[in-house]
Amino acid sequence: MSDLLGQRERIDGSSPRSTPPAWAVLMAVCAGQFLVVLDVSVVNVALPSMRTALGLGETGQQWVVNAYALTFAGFLLLGGRAADLFGRKRTFLTGLALFTVASLAGGLAQSGGMLIGARTLQGLGAAVLAPTTLAILTTSFPEGPERTRAIGTWTAVGAGGGAAGGLVGGLLTDYLSWRWVLLVNVPIGVLVIVGATLWLRESRSGAVQRLDIPGAVLVTSGVASLAYGIAQSESHSWTSAASGLPVLGGLLLLAVFVAVEARTAQPLMPLRLFRIRSVSAANTVLLACGAATFATWYFLSLYMQNVLHYSPVRAGLSFLPHTIAIIVGSKLAPRLMSRIDGRIVGAVGGLLSAAGLAWQSRLSVDGHFLTSILGPGVCTMFGAGLMLTPIAAAATSGVGIGEQGLVSGLLNTSRQLGGALGLTILATAAADRISTRTAAGTPAPHALASGYSLAFLLGATCLLIGTALTALLPKPVPR
Repeated sequence: MSDLLGQRERIDGSSPRSTPPAWAVLMAVCAGQFLVVLDVSVVNVALPSMRTALGLGETGQQWVVNAYALTFAGFLLLGGRAADLFGRKRTFLTGLALFTVASLAGGLAQSGGMLIGARTLQGLGAAVLAPTTLAILTTSFPEGPERTRAIGTWTAVGAGGGAAGGLVGGLLTDYLSWRWVLLVNVPIGVLVIVGATLWLRESRSGAVQRLDIPGAVLVTSGVASLAYGIAQSESHSWTSAASGLPVLGGLLLLAVFVAVEARTAQPLMPLRLFRIRSVSAANTVLLACGAATFATWYFLSLYMQNVLHYSPVRAGLSFLPHTIAIIVGSKLAPRLMSRIDGRIVGAVGGLLSAAGLAWQSRLSVDGHFLTSILGPGVCTMFGAGLMLTPIAAAATSGVGIGEQGLVSGLLNTSRQLGGALGLTILATAAADRISTRTAAGTPAPHALASGYSLAFLLGATCLLIGTALTALLPKPVPR
C-alpha cells in the first residue's frame, strides 16, 4: 500500500519519502467525518433546552436540525468537486475551519434566528469537509480488501458519531449547557486541523477548473423549498399556497438544475455518472435508507424526554448501546464481505434495521427501557452498520481517481438529502397524528407516543424499499 501511495503522490509532484502512514491518514479523515455526523444528531437531546432558552416553536426546533441537514446535503456535490479540483487537503482544512467557526457562533447565539443561521453555516462547512474524507480514503487505499476495511472503519466512525450524538448532547446539556453541544466542536476542530496539517498530503485530479456555483445554488434552493413546503403542510392543506407553492417551486428548481447540468461544460454533477450502475444503484438505496435512519435519533430523543420524562443525561446514555451496535455492524461487514456477496450482507442488514424500526413503532406511555429503547435500537443500528459499508464500497468501485471526490459527495448527498426530506415528511406525519389525537381528547403523552410510533412505522417502510433496491447493486468482481 505504501508503494501505491508513494506512486500516486509522485504523480502529484510530491516526494514519496514524506508520504504519511496509512493509520495517520485514516485517523485524520475519520476524525473529520465523526465531527460532521455527530452534529447531525447531537442537538436532538438539547432541543427542549434550546426551545426554552431561545423561545423556539415546534417548527423552529425542526429547523435547528434541518438548517444543518439541508445545507449539508445541498452543497456536498460542490464540496466533492472542489476537493478533486483544488486539492483534497486544502478543501478538508477549509471545510473544517468553517465548521469550527460556525460552531462557535452557534454556541454563542442569542436568538433562534442566530442559532439557525449558525447551523446553516455549519452545514456548509460540513458539506465541504465530508466528501473530502471519503475521497482521501479512496485515493489512498487500493480498490479491494484494503479499501473495504478502510471504508468499514470510516463508516463505523461516522455512524458512531451519529449514534453518539445523543449521549454527548445529553451529558453536555445536563452538566454544562445546551450551548456546549456546539462549543465542544471548537477545541476538537482545532486539534483535527493541526493533525490534518501534519499528516495529510495534498492531491488533486488535475488543473484547476471553474466550479459550478449556479448548480450548487439551484440544488440547495430546490431541496430547501421542497422541505419547507412539506413542513408547511403540517398547519396548511397541500392545496394551499403556503405549502403547495414551495413544493412546486422546489420541484421546478430541481428540474432546472438537471437541465443546467446537462448543458454545462463543467457541471457540478455530470449526469453520465448515473450510467455507472454502481453509482446510480448505491445512491438510490442510500436515498431511501437515509429517510428512515436519520429520523430515528430525533424521534427517540423526543419520546424519551417528552413521554418517558428522561433527563438529557439519561436520554443520552440510552443511546450508548445504539452507538456500540452500529460500530460493531460496520466493522463486521468487511469481514462478511470477504466471504459473502456484499449485496447479501447489505440486504440482511437492511431487513434487520427495518425490523428494529417496526419494533420501535410499538411505543407507549409506560414503555420500558429494554423493550422500547434498547432492543429495537440495537437491532436497528446493528443492521444499519451492516448495510452502509457494502453500499459505500459499491458506490466508489469502478470510478476513476479524478472523480472520487465527486462520487463521494454524491453518496453523502443522497444520504443527507434522504435524511432531511425524510425527517420533514415523518415529522409532519407525526405532528398531524398528534394534533388529531389531541383534538379528539387523547391525553398529551398518549398522543405524542402515537405520533412518534407512526414516524417509526413509516421509517420501517422506507427501509424495506431501500433493502429491496440492493438487488440493483452490481455483482462484486472476484479478487
